[in-house]
This record gives sequence, C-alpha cells and structure tokens, in this order.
Amino acid sequence: MSDALRATFRRVLRLENRRQVIRSGRIERISGFASGILGNAREITVYLPAGYDERDDRRYPVLYMQDGQNLFDSERAFIPGQHWRLGESADLAIGERTASPMIIVGVDNAGPARIDEYTPVRDAKHNGGGRADDYGRMLIEELKPQIDERFRTIPDDTAIGGSSLGGLVSLHLALQRPDVFHRAAVMSPSVWWSDRAVLGTVDAFDGPRPRLWLDIGGREGTEALTDARTLRDRLRAKGWKDDEDFRYFEDRRADHSERAWAKRARQVLEFLFPPA
Repeated sequence: MSDALRATFRRVLRLENRRQVIRSGRIERISGFASGILGNAREITVYLPAGYDERDDRRYPVLYMQDGQNLFDSERAFIPGQHWRLGESADLAIGERTASPMIIVGVDNAGPARIDEYTPVRDAKHNGGGRADDYGRMLIEELKPQIDERFRTIPDDTAIGGSSLGGLVSLHLALQRPDVFHRAAVMSPSVWWSDRAVLGTVDAFDGPRPRLWLDIGGREGTEALTDARTLRDRLRAKGWKDDEDFRYFEDRRADHSERAWAKRARQVLEFLFPPA
C-alpha cells in the first residue's frame, strides 16, 4: 500500500470513528394534527436532540420547517430516497458543537392546498394563493401551543424555515410576525410569486429584524438568481448585516431540489443556532 493510500485510509477511518461517537436525536410523530383555521389535517414530525431525555431541566429553541414530508423520511419524500436527512445534519452539528441543540418541527404540507397556504397574496396568473397569513395563524395559535406544552421548548425562541414556496412563506411570516419568529431559513425562495410581491413586504418592514439565512442555487436559472440577489440587496438596505443577523449563500452547482437543500441544511442550522 502506498503512503498516499495509507494516509487516505487513515483519514477515512478517523472520519468514521468521529461519526460513530456522534449521538443521534430521536423522532416523535403527531398524526392527524387538525386545524380549525385551515379546515384540514396533516402529520407533524418532531426531532428531539440527543440528550433531550437525560436532562429534564434543559429547554430548547424550536425551528418550524415546512414540507415536513421531505425532511426526515426517505419513503415520504417528494422523490422517494431524496430527503433532506435533516435529523442527521442536526446530529452532526450538535454533536460536533458547531450548533446549539434545537427542536425541529416538520410540518407536512397539505398537498393540493400547499400553494394557497404557502403564498401571501393571490396570483391571478395561477388562479390561487393568498392563505399564508391563515397558515401562520395555524402555526402560532394551534400548533405552537401544543408543541410548547408537550415538549421542553423556549417559547419565545422560535424559528421558521423552508425552501421554494416554503421559503417564501417562511420569509413572509418572519417579516409579518417578528415577535414570534426570531430566526428564519429562506432557501431558494419563490420570489417570483405574484409579480415579486414579497419585495414590497421587505420594503415596508419596520420592526425587530429576525436572524435570516437566504440562499439560492446557481443552476436554478437566471431569473431565480436575479430574484435572490435582488431580495438580498433589499434586505441589506433595510438594515440586515452580513455575518451578524444575515447570511447570503450561493451554491453555484446546486439546482432546485431536495438533494441540493439537504447538502446545505447543516450550514443553515449552524447559522441560525450558533453555539453558545
């Protein structure tokens, strides 16, 4: 065996040994969570970090993530086998102390109602949309109280996140309710919805600034790149400061897919929940 091959083998062995000592969190399910506001029901998946069951005196911030089907379960993902592996990313970030422990609540989308619930205004071109505020009420008034009662949360340390239309609704709700959502992951957001109406929401924003992660993939198309850069510039103009309460990231090789978002999920967690 050559020296170079032995060195590579040793690096791989060290990596595997390190991964073996990383402790895993666990998953709980809330099946058939019903919303009176939206008039439908969905599955809720809750990730609890390693150590949650060992220290009953510790409380945790909570991240509410959209499109919960795609986050933890290979068989339930939009493309089976291509899920975010979000629990694994959280385990690594927490285990290697590059992020503070958090609870993650994956909120399933409602299938045919997804577009309506994830968009802030109606779009005549798509003959739909505009129920994002109702969806936000469901999160704040119906789901969050249950999560805060059932788990050891820090009720006033709450984040929201998602990708595509899920990124759009997460940004909208973080700007509309910064008193509730203090951090937001805005991944590959659908800025284009209803003639880029979200840019007007940014321009009109006047409140405490939530900590924001914004990203885009270089292979998502010229329009998506331009929109994300415009959104970045509008946020900076409203006072968000890079590496203080704002992080903008372009992944040049990434497309618009669960696989692409999975690759940068750990970075998102590390920025939103920096180690204490």
